[in-house]
Amino acid sequence: MLRRLPPCLRRALLASSSTPAPRRGVRIQEPVRSPLWRLCSSAPPPPPPSTRKDALHTPGRGSAASSSLNPAEVAHFNSFAETWWDTEGPFKPLHVMNPTRLSFIRSILCKHFRRDPNSSKPLEGLKVIDVGCAAGILSEPLARMGATVTGIDAADECIKIARVHAASDPLTASIEYFCTTAEDLVKENKQFDAVICLEVIEHVDNPSEFCESLSALTVPNGATVISTINRSIRAFATMIVALEYIFHWIPKGTHHWSKLVTPDELVLMLEKASVYVQEMAGIGYNPWRGNFSMSDDTSVNYFAYGIKKVETPQA
Repeated sequence: MLRRLPPCLRRALLASSSTPAPRRGVRIQEPVRSPLWRLCSSAPPPPPPSTRKDALHTPGRGSAASSSLNPAEVAHFNSFAETWWDTEGPFKPLHVMNPTRLSFIRSILCKHFRRDPNSSKPLEGLKVIDVGCAAGILSEPLARMGATVTGIDAADECIKIARVHAASDPLTASIEYFCTTAEDLVKENKQFDAVICLEVIEHVDNPSEFCESLSALTVPNGATVISTINRSIRAFATMIVALEYIFHWIPKGTHHWSKLVTPDELVLMLEKASVYVQEMAGIGYNPWRGNFSMSDDTSVNYFAYGIKKVETPQA
């Protein structure tokens, strides 16, 4: 049985509802087919290689203004909205991973913006957007680091939870949460010093167009940080078969093999969107210690940090 919100937070919620050196020329890694397909009904075969390449390279295929939103994915996360802040609930792995994710982001952004990582508020004065913020488990610590944070998510129930939870702490009450998409903010010409998008790209319908939207939201020379899951046999066995269907650490149906993105594919999509990847890192889990740490192994979960470069017209 899933744990729900504590009564005080539930009452507050009800009250509120009533009122990242460029890598060029990287060859796309082809999807690997395996008998593991038979272990999980939610993992359909990957699209043919030609289809995926076309999605990456076909000129004029959509634009940053079109939507890559998947209604089924939104409904899935809405159904678990009240459990996001339950550290022992279905999103426990994200809570356990969060300190490691934040340490990486802090280090990357301090290096990018030449800030002191030992400062109590190293991100002070920076406009940061958390794309796919869910209930705000990343947005809130970013605000505590001094950043001016905007959190967006297409799941309206998650945004309601995020607003109520953030309002309970003066250090996070200033976070602006919106139930919207990256594409809609692009239409409003919004831009941020740093665009952070963790564990989201594997849930959108067109990752290439989604990367264009993330780029459009990033100021020139700004930072873009993305994390996602590799489309590898090891990731399939770990993230889908084990964590979703054997240990039930993640809600069933959260991840789909055919929508996972390899590091090489992500580099190409970002470069096409004028974001040049400077650093990639893996994140691994130690079952004996029960914690996560950064590593050089990108075969399962990985981060990509890039810089948006805009060519200056010749006079």
